[in-house]
Amino acid sequence: MKAEIIAITNRKGGVGKTSTAHALGAGLSLKGKKTLLIDLDSQCNLSQAAGADTAAGAGHILRGEAKAAETVQELSENLFIIPGGADLARADKELTDTGAEYTLKEALSELIPEYDYIIIDCPPSLGVLTINALTAADRLIIPAQADFFSLQALTDLEKSLQLVRKYTNKNLKTDGILLTRYNARTILSKDVESAMQDIAREMHTKLYNARIREGINVREAQALHKDIFSYAPKAKVTSDYQAFIDEVADH
Repeated sequence: MKAEIIAITNRKGGVGKTSTAHALGAGLSLKGKKTLLIDLDSQCNLSQAAGADTAAGAGHILRGEAKAAETVQELSENLFIIPGGADLARADKELTDTGAEYTLKEALSELIPEYDYIIIDCPPSLGVLTINALTAADRLIIPAQADFFSLQALTDLEKSLQLVRKYTNKNLKTDGILLTRYNARTILSKDVESAMQDIAREMHTKLYNARIREGINVREAQALHKDIFSYAPKAKVTSDYQAFIDEVADH
């Protein structure tokens, strides 16, 4: 078994990045895939949503204070997490040595044989943490809210991805763009969807067929430290995420 590493990123906040990472990890685990979540955001939203203990986690791994396996916590059958921590906010100042971009990749090497999937939730920026995630990843998934601000963020992200492929990870594949907080009844969502299709082609990737609708169930599940599938299995947003996960797994 060799884990496929998937990074979830967008430099724009509020696009459902953490919700997507949590749902993807939970959904894959329900398919019988042994899945590890990694929270690289100092705000620890993924860790909090999952109910993880943030006393030791990704920051300790990156500073060489712990091995990756020592920080793994079990959430449920087939689902595990390496939590984030407030100490990750210091990463841009601490990870400055030559080759710092490869720190996470090297740390995860011992875990790759143990899992089917490793899902990395990146911070909403293109600092050293996100570069570490992109350097370690096989595939990239980009959640993007159906608004015009997301279009510019995608253009900026593509410029950074070109640099990553040039210098640290030539094999990184952008698997697709996932539209979140989507409302098919609005003209804006339809216009943005059309523009996203064009950007996806320019990025040599695709727009996922699944569209993630807005749903209060996601925030309620996070508040109760549950995944969307166990909290609201019949909700519309749950079926949206299931369709998305089926697309990722079929790949």
